[in-house]
Amino acid sequence: MENKLTPSKTFLVSLVAGVTTGMGNGSVFGAALMCALGRGRFEQWGGWMGEAYNPVTFQGFVDWCMIVFGIAFMAIMMIAFNRHGELEAAAAAKEAGAS
Repeated sequence: MENKLTPSKTFLVSLVAGVTTGMGNGSVFGAALMCALGRGRFEQWGGWMGEAYNPVTFQGFVDWCMIVFGIAFMAIMMIAFNRHGELEAAAAAKEAGAS
């Protein structure tokens, strides 16, 4: 049997599920950071448009954490889907051989 859950077939699902979960976790990380440290050593809070992604501001740091967490969770989802497909293919091949 072959693995039908290839990365090309699961990319969109991994993108949506991984990025929404990862970015949600990144925002929770930012909120926990703010609760624990306040603004800490960040002199500026952030701003609009490009300033929102400036990593030396607090908002930019949290936004970049969200992006990094989103990409990481997307990679985890793609690995999980691929491994799940491999396990299902192995189980189907074993079942077909036993019959």
